[in-house]
Amino acid sequence: MKFFNLLSFATIIAFSLVLTSCDKDDPEIPNEEELITTVNFTLTPVDGGDSVTMSFEDLDGDGEEEPVIVGGTLSAFTVYNGSLDLLNKTETPAESVTEEIEEEDDEHQFFFETTVPGLTVVYSDADDDDFPVGLLTSVSTGDVGTGTLTVTLKHEPVKDAEFVAQGDITNAQGETDIQVTFPVNVQ
Repeated sequence: MKFFNLLSFATIIAFSLVLTSCDKDDPEIPNEEELITTVNFTLTPVDGGDSVTMSFEDLDGDGEEEPVIVGGTLSAFTVYNGSLDLLNKTETPAESVTEEIEEEDDEHQFFFETTVPGLTVVYSDADDDDFPVGLLTSVSTGDVGTGTLTVTLKHEPVKDAEFVAQGDITNAQGETDIQVTFPVNVQ
């Protein structure tokens, strides 16, 4: 009888350990970085006219082959509505990374750095805490000029760090999901 009680007690303890090891308070598996093979930055003039799409494509996804980068020619003294679309084309059909960024907008922010004189990019979207995301922007051009526009997507940036909400990447920290430099010509 003692042996049976000891065996029952041991079984109850083992069963309890199994139940508690599956506790829902265990830390979640970290979110893996998204594979981004394609970036399209579409700029549509506010006052009408043809849209301009700058694109980046790296279909092998690992950088072994040179990516294809297409810049854009913009009109001087023009305001554009900007829209970013990101895809993973290694999946069939292509997976929308944009949707994932929209769902996890508090964990993502785009940064825009340019060498084009007079070109400015202003955020037009925000997460639930009113910090910028950058999938939607307002892009304004100045006088005629050429240069580059670098678009960087940070995962888990420190959005409340100094000047990050204004688009300054200096204190953003986080991981870089993708960084693309587009040639830009303003005429």
